[in-house]
Amino acid sequence: MKLSQLFTKTSKASPAEAESVNAQLLARAGFVYQQMAGVYNYLPLGLRVLKKIQHIVREEMDALGGQELLMPTLTSEADYKKTGRDTIDVLFRTEGHSKSALVLNPSHEEVVTPLVQKFVFSYNDLPTAVYQIQTKFRNEPRAKSGLLRGREFMMKDMYSFHTSEDDLNTFYERALERYHKVYTRLGLGDLTVVASASGGMFTKDISHEFQTLCPIGEDTIYLCEKCNKAVNQEISMDHARCPQCGASPMVEKKSIEVGNIFKLKTKYTSAFDFKYKDETGITHPVIMGCYGIGISRLMGALVEVFHDDKGMIWPESVAPFKVHLMALGNDESARAKTDELYETLTRAGVEALYDDRVKASTGEKLSDADLIGIPYRVIVSPKTLAENAVEIKKRDEKEARLASFAHCVSELM
Repeated sequence: MKLSQLFTKTSKASPAEAESVNAQLLARAGFVYQQMAGVYNYLPLGLRVLKKIQHIVREEMDALGGQELLMPTLTSEADYKKTGRDTIDVLFRTEGHSKSALVLNPSHEEVVTPLVQKFVFSYNDLPTAVYQIQTKFRNEPRAKSGLLRGREFMMKDMYSFHTSEDDLNTFYERALERYHKVYTRLGLGDLTVVASASGGMFTKDISHEFQTLCPIGEDTIYLCEKCNKAVNQEISMDHARCPQCGASPMVEKKSIEVGNIFKLKTKYTSAFDFKYKDETGITHPVIMGCYGIGISRLMGALVEVFHDDKGMIWPESVAPFKVHLMALGNDESARAKTDELYETLTRAGVEALYDDRVKASTGEKLSDADLIGIPYRVIVSPKTLAENAVEIKKRDEKEARLASFAHCVSELM
């Protein structure tokens, strides 16, 4: 993509309402634009990041055996009355024709349970798991922290259905493994731990949260530095000793919740009288689990973790482009060579953002590159042309180096 064709612009100043680092940098770099509190437009650069996060999550959920579908945003409030969730205070409510009471789904248990029930009748139909990546709505009393706490947000939610708790437990453990792979591929693996937490409105059992360690995190966890297990402060009665390995003391940490999984068991299947027949024809309640990952929240978390005083530092797996290419020096030869290099990179399948702006100064181009945070900056200038080379610098490194035109494309692939 050529930067001159991008309709968005960077800004030196952060929006007045942007308090968190992710809100400030994403807005300044032209990745998002706030529509209202807790609601964002995802602009071309931001949407590229979201899609790459989705792609990683989608691949791992497919590998887990999930089948992707897409469920509606609107649901009858009557289904929420069946499960008792009509009383939660974050529901967005509206009316249809004839004053029918409708809900904008904060999650999809009330939709997916009766949906899967239409197709599952016996033990032969189980286990099965379905997931979606979709917009959710929660009427947060105070939407804050940029993408970390929104009223409209993107989420991956998976739901699994089983004949027994043993079967649920087996799938649950596999889901734990796949979630670890998601965060590793996103570049957050070393910073993300599993924390035991309350099941909240979903279950009386302990749930598991995936918490990314970050000083600005809204959650407080106690982490065992021996076994890397954690406990959320909300359920920790005694954090002097790790309940997993017995080591002490556990260390207090701030963190951002980037995923959670619950053993719902029969909470929702009982509400909809969802049963299956076993080999002998006897009916039993279907056992259920759910597994969430905040896609847009992850985008905000990545910025909070990977940034410096100049801007964002995207991991290569989710960066909007791999290469930020530019010509410096207002030199015709440099521009022509950069045009040629851009075409070569594009043909080679290397995603490049080409700053082809003629009127932008060297300082503007370099500061925009740092703000946007693409992994590799590639410069062509009269100085590099004299060496028949380009200058390559990684965003997370201080030193640049020269690479010949003949070899730079293969190095960047």
